[in-house]
Amino acid sequence: MGTVGLLRAAGIGPGDEVVVPAFGNVEVAEAVVLAGAVPVFGDIDPVTYCLDPAAVAAVISHRTAAVVVVHRFGRPADVDAMRSLGQRHGLLVLEHSELDAPLSDGVAQRRSHAAYLDQRLSGVVTPIGSERHTYQQYVVRVPGNGRPDRDAFARAIRARGVDGRVPVKTPLHRIPGFRRDVCLPETERAADETLALPVDASLSRREMHRIVSACNALGGLLQPAF
Repeated sequence: MGTVGLLRAAGIGPGDEVVVPAFGNVEVAEAVVLAGAVPVFGDIDPVTYCLDPAAVAAVISHRTAAVVVVHRFGRPADVDAMRSLGQRHGLLVLEHSELDAPLSDGVAQRRSHAAYLDQRLSGVVTPIGSERHTYQQYVVRVPGNGRPDRDAFARAIRARGVDGRVPVKTPLHRIPGFRRDVCLPETERAADETLALPVDASLSRREMHRIVSACNALGGLLQPAF
């Protein structure tokens, strides 16, 4: 049963609010609307990119009926903390995975590639791993003056044969249909700075070296303005 069905089965609909992340996953917010409820955006944790329990607590109102937790980039959200929050406020807590397909046997190789990048990349902020991180995406941060710096960096590494992709170009609270005047500083910062680098299990050591060389050659783009 999908998110819409789970919400409806729980009796959630018109008059209810459901807290969801604004950092990607438009289908989650759409599911809330299809159930007849109103999506309310909570901010994310800057390390996991998943909903921050404290930020969720800050947007709970008397109309809040549920929270949809999204696991991001292969790193699980803190579901225990969110369920504890749900119990205190009487909220349904649902989990949503970015990928519907089961994980392949390439997890060990992706973790190996991630470790290789962790040790060799400079000038970007590498992800903080965990024993449960499967690295569906290897997401770094490109610091600087905002979105133009990250986008310039992405174009430059693509010119060097590295397929760097922006995982979330525009947060949901900034797009038509879901636009909200809310303060989500970590969501905004992540949307401006994050870039996914390749860690596919099929990548060769030479290809991994190309990623490192391309990224590390661009340190000049990363100097912040004062």
